[in-house]
Amino acid sequence: MAPALSKYLTSRTVVNAGSLSVLFWLAYISRKARKSRNPATDNIRYVVGEKSSQSKGQNKAHVDAVFAKQLRVLWKIIVPGLFSPEAGFLALVAASLVARSLCDLWMIQNGTLIESAIIGADRAKFRVRLFNFLAAMPVISLVNNVLKYGLTECKLRMRTRLTHHLYDQYLSGFTYYKMTNLDNRIANADQLLTVDVEKFCDTTVDLYSNISKPLLDIGIYVYRLTMNIGFKTPSLMMIYLFISGVILTHLRRPTGRLTMEEQRLEGEFRYINSRVITNSEEIAFYQGNRREKLTLLASYSKLISHLRKFMDFKFVMGIVDNIVARYIATVVGFYAVSIPFLTPGGALSSIGQQERLQAYYTSGRMLVKLAEAIGRLVLAGREMSRLAGFTQRVTQLRQVLLDLNQGHYVRSMVASNGASNGSGPHRGEGKLPLIPGAGRLVIQDNIIKFDRVPLVTPNGDVLIEELSFEVHSGMNVLVCGPNGCGKSSLFRTLGELWPLFGGTLTKPEMGKLFYIPQRPYMTLGTLRDQVIYPHTHEQMKASGKTDTDLEKFLEQVQLSYILNRESGWDAIADWLDVLSGGEKQRIAMARLFYHGPQFAILDECTSAVSVDVEGSMYQYCREAGITLFTVSHRRSLWRHHEYYLQMDGRGLYEFKKIDESTEQFGS
Repeated sequence: MAPALSKYLTSRTVVNAGSLSVLFWLAYISRKARKSRNPATDNIRYVVGEKSSQSKGQNKAHVDAVFAKQLRVLWKIIVPGLFSPEAGFLALVAASLVARSLCDLWMIQNGTLIESAIIGADRAKFRVRLFNFLAAMPVISLVNNVLKYGLTECKLRMRTRLTHHLYDQYLSGFTYYKMTNLDNRIANADQLLTVDVEKFCDTTVDLYSNISKPLLDIGIYVYRLTMNIGFKTPSLMMIYLFISGVILTHLRRPTGRLTMEEQRLEGEFRYINSRVITNSEEIAFYQGNRREKLTLLASYSKLISHLRKFMDFKFVMGIVDNIVARYIATVVGFYAVSIPFLTPGGALSSIGQQERLQAYYTSGRMLVKLAEAIGRLVLAGREMSRLAGFTQRVTQLRQVLLDLNQGHYVRSMVASNGASNGSGPHRGEGKLPLIPGAGRLVIQDNIIKFDRVPLVTPNGDVLIEELSFEVHSGMNVLVCGPNGCGKSSLFRTLGELWPLFGGTLTKPEMGKLFYIPQRPYMTLGTLRDQVIYPHTHEQMKASGKTDTDLEKFLEQVQLSYILNRESGWDAIADWLDVLSGGEKQRIAMARLFYHGPQFAILDECTSAVSVDVEGSMYQYCREAGITLFTVSHRRSLWRHHEYYLQMDGRGLYEFKKIDESTEQFGS
């Protein structure tokens, strides 16, 4: 019996032997991280002509000092303080892990006693010990489920903390716009804000559990084994585990990079699918289903190719794991277990056969538990490499958000000498240094003044070298010119979406400017929400407006019938599909009347509305004191404006008053 039992126990003991060096790596990289500095955050600047140092190394994710520093920064976000709820649940998880280890130790001892009673044919002791075992089961079950509950709650709370932190930055000002239109470091923010954040938090909590419990188990079982059979057996195993762990940790370094690339390709594939959904009507008109299918399958092919590459890497690592952590370790395990029994003068070499069998059986079970703890550390080593990839991805997102909120963005396609690579009418020619933020912004009511402000796209195309004109409240302006002349660029600069590259811009604060595009945005929510957007119902009440006021605004745009058709203000629908093009444009005008700004930017916003309805809406704007900046090709609108801004598309412009001859030409 003893040889068979020995073979079983030692094989179980070394099955999961692996990477104990994770513990030493943690101590080492944490100490090294305190001494390291991150040059990417020392001097944030506008980068032209080449990718930043951060973007150059963004595909590198290893378990090293940089990873430790990044993880420490994110950890302070998801666990903000010692007395935070997250810290409390981590303490609950730790207490549950201690209780579970004690339960495991009790079960080993009580199981040995039950089997001893069976071997000794002692019915009384067998019944008592079996009853004790059954009585402890509810307690052990409670401990296990409290542990699961604590881990799940930790994941949810940490994800909530990190999600709120990132969205506070992402939706601060125009950061969400700048990330898509001004900065090209992140292509799929939705993937990072949803999937990557979730996986980062889940992996972090799992790693906390997979390290804490094995550490505790190793401490307990090494101590008990040392007391029973001496320290030589566990110490020999620990030495081998350290050596094998160093080897396996080094070999697993590509896991972080491969994980990052997997998430990037998943995000790209998801983004292309969302584009098909968003632009389904246009694609259908063009009958572009075959072309979109090719694009989708090409992206999917790249993803599958990478996943197969990752799978091949895991396959090779699985072979190495088996050789290092199982087969070679089996020999070490046999030798380590045999030391106290076979060595002359050993701790258990002189006892009787029955006592030796019981000691071997009890110690063997402890060795099995020790091996299981070490096996979890092996998994922790693998998970730590994956966590490095998620940590790098979330850190990159956080760094880009920080840069954008500070007014810095990176576009790698712009030439470093200030020359544009675009197709605009001017390319700088050395006269205009492309320095975003070089201009001055002055906030003042009832005036819009461009004083030698260059119109420059984020790509570096100089549309107009110096734009100067002044508009006061009541001076309605019609903006005209060919496509690409700078009309949209003018409004994006005016709306602070694009940075000032020079000159002085004087304008009211953002809440006193209102922009209505040709295709108005319809939010999720009720019919009321469409009119008062971006206000909430509570903000509408706080402003003193009522549903009766909203009905008057609908009357002004001749949409009163929509209340009956859609069953009132509280009706909820997919308004992008429910409303026609003209109805959406009139809802947007009602939205303008509700907010009553000083200036309104109307960008072809009545193209789907009849001329008579359009005229009444423009007349109401003048009566309400809303000064208009209108982009339109309809000549009928000239009579509603006093000035015009003409751009020729070659870098020249003129700003003049509309006289009788001009108005006659417009009509």
